[in-house]
Amino acid sequence: MRRMPFSAETAVKLAEYMKVPLEHLMHMPQHILLQKLAEMAKSQSSEEKQE
Repeated sequence: MRRMPFSAETAVKLAEYMKVPLEHLMHMPQHILLQKLAEMAKSQSSEEKQE
C-alpha cells in the first residue's frame, strides 16, 4: 500500500483533529484516513457557515 499524498500541514491538522500522534497517522489504513479527512472537512465547512 502506498502513502497518502498529504501535505505536511494537512497531516498535522488531521492528527490534531483525530487526537492521535502524527506517527500513528502515518500507519493508518488509507480508507480510515480518507473517512476522517472528509469528516474534518465537513465539520470545518459547517463552522464557517455558522460564522
